[in-house]
Amino acid sequence: MTGGGAAGAAVSRPDLGEDEPAEDADRRAFAEEFGLMWESIGSPLMDGRILGYLMVMRPPFISSAGLAAALNASAGSVSMATRRLVESGFIKRQVVPGDRSHYFRVERDIWGSWLAGERRYLDVERQLIERGLDLLTDDPADEAVRQRLVNGRDYFLWLTTYHRRMLADWEEFKRQRDSGTPGPAASGEPS
Repeated sequence: MTGGGAAGAAVSRPDLGEDEPAEDADRRAFAEEFGLMWESIGSPLMDGRILGYLMVMRPPFISSAGLAAALNASAGSVSMATRRLVESGFIKRQVVPGDRSHYFRVERDIWGSWLAGERRYLDVERQLIERGLDLLTDDPADEAVRQRLVNGRDYFLWLTTYHRRMLADWEEFKRQRDSGTPGPAASGEPS
């Protein structure tokens, strides 16, 4: 990322009472911008800030305390955000033997990992809708409710199947991109 000063130059960090390398300031700025984008699509700002920071930081993982310091955030907001991000499959916990701190990392393919993990949510949603179907009787008054629930259940069944195909297509896209094979991956166009 460019901007914010020459490599090696320091940027004043009055919030921490110290200077930081311009490159680190640029990475923090990226995390802030990513957080705003994340919030604009309806997700919590802090989740986006953390995900953005984890994507551009150089170390393979970072502690909760390190995230709080880097993002000038409270320990509580970092804890809640990392819990949501782990549950949704965007980030992973990292165990450091002998250290009781919580550490977090992102996979090399954050989006493919998320896509694979999202199927769990789809299964949970489908199972919940099936429980709703079990509540219904043969009463004609339940017919409209039944149709809504059947459509919901079948949507999640269809979407789960489609997710498998999307994940396979994504893996093929990456394979072609990484091998330099001409085709949709080389042009950046989806297949």
